[in-house]
Amino acid sequence: MGKVTVVVVCVAAAAAGVAAAVVVRRRMKREGKWAKAVGIVKEFEEKCGTPAAKLKQVADAMTVEMHAGLASEGGSKLKMIISYVDSLPTGDETGIFYALDLGGTNFRVLRVQLGGKDAGIVNQEFEEVSIPSHLMTGTTDGLFDYIAAELAKYVLQEGQEFQLPPGRQRELGFTFSFPVMQTSINSGTLVRWTKGFNIDDTVGRDVVAELTKAMRRQALEMNVSALVNDTVGTLAGGRYTNKDVVASVILGTGTNAAYVERAQAIPKWHGVPSKSGEMVVNMEWGNFRSSHLPLTEYDLAMDTDSLNPGEQIFEKMISGMYLGEIIRRILCRMAEEAAFFGDTVPPKLKVPFALRTPEISAMHHDQSSDLKVVETKLKDILEICNTSLRMRKTIVELCNIVATRGARLAAAGILGILKKMGRDVVRDGERQKAVIALDGGLYEHYNEYRKCLVNTLEELLGEEVYKTIDIEHAKDGSGIGAALLAASHSHYVSADSS
Repeated sequence: MGKVTVVVVCVAAAAAGVAAAVVVRRRMKREGKWAKAVGIVKEFEEKCGTPAAKLKQVADAMTVEMHAGLASEGGSKLKMIISYVDSLPTGDETGIFYALDLGGTNFRVLRVQLGGKDAGIVNQEFEEVSIPSHLMTGTTDGLFDYIAAELAKYVLQEGQEFQLPPGRQRELGFTFSFPVMQTSINSGTLVRWTKGFNIDDTVGRDVVAELTKAMRRQALEMNVSALVNDTVGTLAGGRYTNKDVVASVILGTGTNAAYVERAQAIPKWHGVPSKSGEMVVNMEWGNFRSSHLPLTEYDLAMDTDSLNPGEQIFEKMISGMYLGEIIRRILCRMAEEAAFFGDTVPPKLKVPFALRTPEISAMHHDQSSDLKVVETKLKDILEICNTSLRMRKTIVELCNIVATRGARLAAAGILGILKKMGRDVVRDGERQKAVIALDGGLYEHYNEYRKCLVNTLEELLGEEVYKTIDIEHAKDGSGIGAALLAASHSHYVSADSS
């Protein structure tokens, strides 16, 4: 019996040893994969680095490109489009004006009632409409007919108090937030689509003429008085309430900037001399590119797979449409090379743009001890269950890396504009205020992004100069600004004044 017992004990011990060895091997394998995943994140973080010195190089490059774009057409990646807005709203405008704000996957119809000096904006109402995805890559007529039909529906529901005098047409400011080569205050041809739109037959056409034809097909009597970019509209809206507004930036689905330039500093301008000596310039800064930008392999792959490879590089690094996609691509690599989510890659994770920036923002802002929001978002959107706390912490870290890079680069872009305007220094004790009007869902709703942008701008400018700069949230500024520009460029202004 003694020998049998010894044998049994030995066999049991051997089995236990084998089991322990298996457990250890599994743990080592698991830890090896975890180390691989952590390595991918750390490598990405290093490549995304935005120290102040690099950001100042980005700002300098932005200023150089601004000069080049103002000197000649095609001289820079920045279009530096002349807006034909040489006088901004004064506050004296009166009447009822409309705006159509097309800038992404939704468009807005607005009605603004202006009361003139001291009264300001008496009343404003708007309606938001989603654009079906098939129309974003369909035909010109299909898109504009849909927009005109919704505009006609909005007008049809109006009460008697909004009826205009006989013989007077409704006037519309058209915010069209895509690169347009403007030919007058109310005409311009589309240069290219961005932000997921890709309708080939619209390129090279006058977008005001296309909208006007579509409104006629709807029997809608409305005249387009002003064609503006969203940033120009935001600048106009900001200036209406604050005379110190000198520039505007949109940070939403896409991104862009506009500012007030001295007319004599625009060599390529050969039109009618500006009455005010100034001209609002639409930068189209989303297309900025520089060797100083911290591009990673994920950015380059996303660009290659995009509808517009090689274009809008700055936009793809800082705007709302792309932040979530960058993170999805990193998570995909972690899943494939480090089994981050288990032995198989979650199918939903392979779907481009499955992870949107609003979800990234929600996860980044998760303050719960167990990161419950992160767990829920992964489960609901990507069908990824059973994540550990350290996995969820890693995902929050990724959100922070991508958002921080985007916000700091946006701040560098703003510094570039301030440098071009000579507002990056305080001269002889002067403390002239310069206000930047910011709008867009990314800026408004992504708190960590917004805080990082503001802090970075202060870091780059220094305390003394930063005291002369204000950043104002111009909520819905692009639409209201378009209505205000329709008012200041109304066809009836001269008739009313006479």
